[in-house]
Amino acid sequence: MIEFDDVSKSFWTGTQRKVILDRASFRIELGRSMGIMAPNGTGKTTIINMMCGLEKPDEGRIRTECRVSFPLGFMGGVSGTLTANENARFIARIYGLDPDYVEAFCRWLTDIDEYFDMPIGTFSAGMRARFNFSLMLALEFDIYLIDEGMPATTDAEFNRKAGSVLYERLKSATVVVVSHQARTIEKFCNSAAVLRDGKLYQFETLEEAKQYYDYTA
Repeated sequence: MIEFDDVSKSFWTGTQRKVILDRASFRIELGRSMGIMAPNGTGKTTIINMMCGLEKPDEGRIRTECRVSFPLGFMGGVSGTLTANENARFIARIYGLDPDYVEAFCRWLTDIDEYFDMPIGTFSAGMRARFNFSLMLALEFDIYLIDEGMPATTDAEFNRKAGSVLYERLKSATVVVVSHQARTIEKFCNSAAVLRDGKLYQFETLEEAKQYYDYTA
């Protein structure tokens, strides 16, 4: 479970204060995957980062009572000077997992041959995205966070394998997806919320959320 209790978050843009959340309270329950719809530039990535502790609220409290993933594509904790192999084994130790397993899983899923033993800093954007997605899937979480704005890979074989693994993970896990369009959320969720004017409005069904989102657009 992730619970936001009276949470506020805003940024100063240089000319005005941009409000992301204004005393917002909501919960994400395990077993109930949820999408969050909001126009671009309204703070979707900030909310995802707050869910996993990458960003802190200005006011209020965020409680987590489960294992929450880092956002898909997030590069934090991965060193560009280390090889993919070294990064995989290092992250495995942080999470208390078998480094041999995490290395082998990421090596198999990324399928980048000798590049896996080269520094991450030499990777293309697509290769970095493949490695980070593989790393997220190697570490089992209760809630997976997916931000549509994160880097993606266009490699069809990787997408097929990674999608199959993610599908299996989600049989026993929960996913939170933030997007500005409903069709992205429909792939993973049957319920959704709408971020509007600093408030998060939760709906029982995705269709209800879509109707509200389109009405207030």
